[in-house]
Amino acid sequence: MLLFVKKIAKRNKLPKEAPSCGQRLCVCQIQKMRSGKLPVSGKTIMLLCLASFLGGTIFASRKWTQPDSEANTDLVLPTMSNHDKLSTISRECDHKRKLAETNSGYIMGEVMKTHQAIQSLDKSISTLEMELAIARTRQKFTQNTKENRASNQSIPNKAFMVIGINTAFSSRKRRDSLRETWMPKGDKLRKLEKEKGIVIRFVIGHSATQGGVLDRAIDSEEAQYKDFLRLDHIEGYHELSTKTRLYFSKVISIWDADFYVKVDDDVHLNLGMLAVTLAKYKSRPRVYIGCMKSGPVLSQKGLKYHEPEYLKFGEEGNKYFRHATGQIYAISRDLAGYISMNSGILHRYANEDVSLGSWLIGLEVEHVDERSMCCGTPPECEWKAKGGNMCVASFDWSCSGVCNSVERMKHVHHSCGESDSALWNPL
Repeated sequence: MLLFVKKIAKRNKLPKEAPSCGQRLCVCQIQKMRSGKLPVSGKTIMLLCLASFLGGTIFASRKWTQPDSEANTDLVLPTMSNHDKLSTISRECDHKRKLAETNSGYIMGEVMKTHQAIQSLDKSISTLEMELAIARTRQKFTQNTKENRASNQSIPNKAFMVIGINTAFSSRKRRDSLRETWMPKGDKLRKLEKEKGIVIRFVIGHSATQGGVLDRAIDSEEAQYKDFLRLDHIEGYHELSTKTRLYFSKVISIWDADFYVKVDDDVHLNLGMLAVTLAKYKSRPRVYIGCMKSGPVLSQKGLKYHEPEYLKFGEEGNKYFRHATGQIYAISRDLAGYISMNSGILHRYANEDVSLGSWLIGLEVEHVDERSMCCGTPPECEWKAKGGNMCVASFDWSCSGVCNSVERMKHVHHSCGESDSALWNPL
């Protein structure tokens, strides 16, 4: 220990580290002893130095331990505070989640109500636009009627339905096969029109050389049967959409009917069943009745029903929108008036049934899928007739009409036709 004290005394002049209080006291005592100012024995000095050293050690230990403790305390407290914050946030999230779950049903209900309100508004706007177009058509129709009366011209006759039979110059034998089966002729045709309000006409335009041989042949046939409706239209297979548009525009200006029907000249028709079927929809303002289908859009050239504008219907292989097959369909007065009023801006596709469907698909129209208007030929229509389910129309899908209709129409009529009295029963 004495050696230690001596070493401390030697380093006192330039200490590398600050001595403790006890060490400084011990050095001071040694210096005083050497100077002779403090008469104390060596043992006392040694004990005094030892006590000073122990006291300094204890003091230093307390001084450096306490900051560590305080530092640890500072580190723990923030950790506990973050934990409390996380617990609080978790409780708040749970509360909000439960609140959202509780109110989810209410929120979805409000969303559905809003969606339904928007749909209802869209329908209302569509209906108003449709009614506006119809009102314009009726106004024009009334104005034309007044002008006709003022000029002593004929006014549209009231009718229940007008049936336009689409025909061509080369179809004389087909027309005769219908006159010999389901279509009345002569006085019976006039009686049907007068008493039942059922008008039937073959619909045809004129040839490319108007007034030529083909037109004169139709003039001769018309003089004999008086069952034609002539259109200002050049006949052609690829002009059927234009012919359909002109047909509806023409007939509504001549007859004020509840329904307007288009049928091909190779289809068998039961007039009584057609009248009964259409009568069910007489109270409905805008109906489109037929055998609804959605066939493929044919993009390949050379096919019979090739669609040149196939890109308008999306990717290759897509299907058309739902529309009535072209063999036979019926529309109500308001729809025929709409077509007549807007004929100048109605787009015409290659296939006339697609064209009609496109004119009506954006309107507030009831599409009626009436499967009795597309029965097959015997034995199908015969089985249905025997079972009490008489068909409205019969044809072969494979031929888009009755196959070999000139030869087979009588057989189809005999097997599937209604009795003569069915046409004259009250509607």
